[in-house]
Amino acid sequence: MNRVDRSTAHRPEPTGLRWIATAVLRTWAGSLAEAWSNRRGFCVQVWAMVANDAVWVLFWLFLFRRFESIRGWEVQDIVVLQAVPTTAGGFVLGLLANSRLIGQAIADGRLDAALGLPIPTLPYLLARRIDVTFIGDIIFGVGLFFILADPTPIRLAIFVTTAVASAAMIVGFLVLIGSTAFFLGRSEVGDLSFQALLLFASYPVDLFGSRARFLLYAVIPAGFVSGVPVRLLSNFDWRWAVAMAAVATGLMTAAVVVFNRGLRQYTSGSVWTGA
Repeated sequence: MNRVDRSTAHRPEPTGLRWIATAVLRTWAGSLAEAWSNRRGFCVQVWAMVANDAVWVLFWLFLFRRFESIRGWEVQDIVVLQAVPTTAGGFVLGLLANSRLIGQAIADGRLDAALGLPIPTLPYLLARRIDVTFIGDIIFGVGLFFILADPTPIRLAIFVTTAVASAAMIVGFLVLIGSTAFFLGRSEVGDLSFQALLLFASYPVDLFGSRARFLLYAVIPAGFVSGVPVRLLSNFDWRWAVAMAAVATGLMTAAVVVFNRGLRQYTSGSVWTGA
């Protein structure tokens, strides 16, 4: 008579959101292990990005040694301006690297491998690939905050919250723009939008005119990614905090809805490569 292992016989299988989360985390872990397999290359790329970020921050520090304030922005504001978007952007482009390539994958018909899996397509795509270089942004952004941004428990909590919200906005924006490839059949729009977001988020929003600032808040969320965290860390205002949370939630929701709607009319490209 066969014995039944009671430790596993009645163990429930993970289902629903728990099962999806487990599958995505394992995909993410596999991607990280794949990137870490070449340790020397991993470290070289990470520290090269840290050095690149340091040069950009040094430029601003030298500039503010000559000008104490530029349109109301001081050196402490610039430090936060660089720390939050760099951390958020590093998380998105480093650990969710496919977020900026979704439009290209759709246009080239390369979603087939992901469609055959028993988990939602979008979470799998986002976690499938890691870009080692941008992990250096995470290290630099966090280090910059702790070294130069006068960290306190309250400021640290605001920093983490705004970085998470900024990351959500970047992911939502990139996926939303990339998903237009379902309907337009093009992939260049997503990359151009990413470059615009990255460019405008690197500068104080008050350097731009009123029309440009409107675009930075209403069209390209660069103002919320960079300008709002500076406001919240310098003079916390619940109205800006709620606005930032609302924009992040709205972009993520819109991205998921548009991607899933476009996926229903996706035409297979018969390109069975790693998504």
